[in-house]
Amino acid sequence: MLEKNRLRIALQKSGRLSSESYNLLIKCGIKINFQHNQLIAFAENMPIDILCVRDDDIPGLIVDKVVDLGIVGENVLEEKLFIKDNVKKKKFYNLLIRLDFGICRLSLAIPKNSAYYGLDSLKNKRIASSYPNLVTQFFYKKSIPFKLCILNGSVEVAPRAGLADVICDLVSTGTTLEANDLKEVQTVFNSQACVICRLGHIENSKQIIINKLMNRINGVIKARESKYIMLHAPISKLNEIISLLHGAENPTILKLAGEKNRVAMHMVSSETVFWETMEKLKSLGASSILVLPIEKMLE
Repeated sequence: MLEKNRLRIALQKSGRLSSESYNLLIKCGIKINFQHNQLIAFAENMPIDILCVRDDDIPGLIVDKVVDLGIVGENVLEEKLFIKDNVKKKKFYNLLIRLDFGICRLSLAIPKNSAYYGLDSLKNKRIASSYPNLVTQFFYKKSIPFKLCILNGSVEVAPRAGLADVICDLVSTGTTLEANDLKEVQTVFNSQACVICRLGHIENSKQIIINKLMNRINGVIKARESKYIMLHAPISKLNEIISLLHGAENPTILKLAGEKNRVAMHMVSSETVFWETMEKLKSLGASSILVLPIEKMLE
C-alpha cells in the first residue's frame, strides 16, 4: 500500500532505460530490493516508493500527480504530451535534470538503394513510425505532405514488408538500421533520459528528499564525467601541466620528500583524459601519472 507521505518515483519497468535508471538510484545510496515482475518496490533507508511501469505511462502519471518524480526519455515526453501545432505549449511538468544515458535520436531512414536528395524527396511518401505526433510535427513545420503508417513495433521491417517507403525510429548505434539494409537520412528529434517532477504543491518533507536526490544524481553524473589524477611534476612546468587538465577546482600541490624541483599534484579533471594527454604530460616532465575513476562526488 502506497503512503502519501512517501516520495513516489516512476521508472520504466523494462526496456532501454530500465536497468540504468535502477542503477542510478542504487548509486545514489537508495537501498531497493527489486523482484522480477514487481510493480512496486519500497526503499529500505529512505521514504521512497518506486513504481515500475511502461515508459509511455510515466508522463500521464506525472500529469495526474500519481507520482512525484519520473525517469523517462525526452522522446516519450514529447510524443505523449504533444499539443497540436505546438501553439502556446502548456507546461505539464518540471524538468529537473537531463541524465547521461538513454542518448538517442529519432531519425528518418530509407532503404540503402533508394536515392535521397533532401527532405523534398520524401514528399507524399508513406512513413512508418511509433511516434506519429513527433513525425507529424516535424513534417508540418517543413510543409512537406506525407502519409503516416503507425506501427508499435518492428518499424524497421516496414519497407521490406511493403508497408512504408520510409521509417522514423529511434537510433543509437545504427546497427539495427544496418541489419535491415536501411540508411539514416535525417534526424527528427534528439533525446536522452531525464528526471521530471509533477507540478503543484509538494510537501516540504518530500521536497527535502527531492533536493537530496538531485544533489546525489548530480554527483553521480559528475563522477562518471571526471577522473582523479595524481602525478609528479617539475615546478618549472607546473602551469603548462595544469593548462592541459581542466579541473573542477584548483589542484592540490604537495612537496615531494627529497625533491626541491618537483612536486606531487592531485586534481579532479572534468574532461576525459586520453592517452594523448598523458603523453603530453610526460613530454613536459611529469612522471608517475595515475588516472583513477571516481565513485562518488559532491562539489
